[in-house]
Amino acid sequence: MKTRIIAIVLLLLGAAVGYFDGASFLAPDSVLAKFPFRLGLDLRGGTHLVYRADISRLPAIEVNDAMDGLRDVIERRVNLFGVTEPLVQVESHQNEKRLVVELAGVTDVKEAIKMIGATPYLEFKTERPKEEQDALIENNKKEGAHIEDPYYAPSGLTGRFLKKSSVDFNQTTFEPTILLEFNAEGADIFAKLTRENVGKRLAIYLDGVPISTPVVREEITGGNAQISGTFTPDEAKTLARNLNAGALPIPIELISQQSVGASLGNEALARGILAGIYGIILLAVFLMLWYRILGVAAVLALGVYMAIVLALFKLIPVTLTAAGIAGFLLSIGVAVDANILVFERFKEEARSGKTLEFSLQEGFRRGWTSIRDSNISSLITAVVLYWFSTSMVKGFALTLGVGIIVSLFSALVVTKTFIAALGVKRVGPTASFLFGSGFKNIPQESHEHN
Repeated sequence: MKTRIIAIVLLLLGAAVGYFDGASFLAPDSVLAKFPFRLGLDLRGGTHLVYRADISRLPAIEVNDAMDGLRDVIERRVNLFGVTEPLVQVESHQNEKRLVVELAGVTDVKEAIKMIGATPYLEFKTERPKEEQDALIENNKKEGAHIEDPYYAPSGLTGRFLKKSSVDFNQTTFEPTILLEFNAEGADIFAKLTRENVGKRLAIYLDGVPISTPVVREEITGGNAQISGTFTPDEAKTLARNLNAGALPIPIELISQQSVGASLGNEALARGILAGIYGIILLAVFLMLWYRILGVAAVLALGVYMAIVLALFKLIPVTLTAAGIAGFLLSIGVAVDANILVFERFKEEARSGKTLEFSLQEGFRRGWTSIRDSNISSLITAVVLYWFSTSMVKGFALTLGVGIIVSLFSALVVTKTFIAALGVKRVGPTASFLFGSGFKNIPQESHEHN
């Protein structure tokens, strides 16, 4: 009786979770509909941007850290504009470092570029000695172009070290100023710069343009600086907000842009779902025809399995792509395979004359070893693919990995509970047929296992 109650609870739980999965379609105005599936760029449509990073001034040892910082800044920036699950990744191309940005649901390319490009590049520069200035001015004249800034030299202090910024007002002129607070590393660099440049100018550049060139009066410790200029209050607030969103640690240049149409994404999604539905129906029919009552239990367990996995995709959340859907469908096959292994072991025991109850227990016990080994090997493959591959393959690996983990619970707990809930102890003519498989029934007369 207890087992049957547990089986009913599992079925009701599966139905409730399934309702949660389909809430966006079944009850679009409900609270549950606030947890939609997140669709990737290939299914939802959006914008694909590629930027080239200027790493020419960075020591080789700092390039990777700078690119990681750049990626984090861009992710934070687009999240502030309401873009969920942006894909921002660093790629190496020959001797270049590139940043690939995919914004699902953002089909306005100009707006997408504005989101990223509005983030300012903040840099502090120190005043060059007079003789060095003269030499660089002459060199620029010879080259016929502005090759290098003759007046100020890069100091290494950029927005990469910025902790936060805020707006203040000068108590005398009432003009807006921007207060900067650096992190611990930036504070040390700023203190060193001001200590070594007392009486000289320390220029503050924003997007390559000097906006303030104050004279250093004394060493400044504590990691605080101030930008003053001809800002309006709105301009100062916007600049402070953008700096807080993340000043770019290194300059970037847009080299490629592409808009992915939503119609293509909807078509791919519809075909993927339709193929999945057809496959699941055929699979369910095969299980019920070949394994009879055990197949029915497996189909019910498979329904609970799919409901749980889809709910996890919403809650984690997982950004679904076409490759991700393929991984989910493959994981369904893994879940079914676990059931088939158990059923085949049960069939071997039952046809050798063991009791029904003993055969079922042995089927799950003997099947567990094969299920464990095959699932662990598949899980290792999924982890390796996720860790070392590109974004598209990562979606496949993540959905496959989640599915494999849940399939163990489905096969060894849910299916076993549903079969045990049948409560069949002795094998009569009906049980002989229902627990048979293929073209054979199990023996009606079974002796106790010794």
